[in-house]
Amino acid sequence: MKKTKNILMTEFFGFIAVVFILVLLFENDILDNGVYATEKNAEFLLVSFMELITIATIPVVLRLFKFKKISRALTSDEACAPGKLLFWGTFRIACFGLPLVVNTILYYLFMNVAFGYMAIILLICMPFIYPSMDRCISETTK
Repeated sequence: MKKTKNILMTEFFGFIAVVFILVLLFENDILDNGVYATEKNAEFLLVSFMELITIATIPVVLRLFKFKKISRALTSDEACAPGKLLFWGTFRIACFGLPLVVNTILYYLFMNVAFGYMAIILLICMPFIYPSMDRCISETTK
């Protein structure tokens, strides 16, 4: 279980580190800001798509381990629990982490605050899926 927790922690903090590195690169003008600021059609489509993804992802990911199929898979066999926890934990972290990174990149490419706000919302949601040892144990026991 400790190995699973360490892998999940690495993934969790990896996404956050990627976002902070991107912010540093864009804010220090190592990467160009506002490259696509004039592309209003693409901006509208991407804002709409990312809003749908962000808004739909949050409640689903926060309740993911309460779904019967996933809950049964995590608590059914104690020997397989760490492997299934690793799969579903990685999935849950990626569901918040990938849109977080994409929203951060799109914010700097389009300089549209909607992307920035969505990234901030996802960053605020990340502690709710923090993979501590207590959480790993409670999610794999009945």
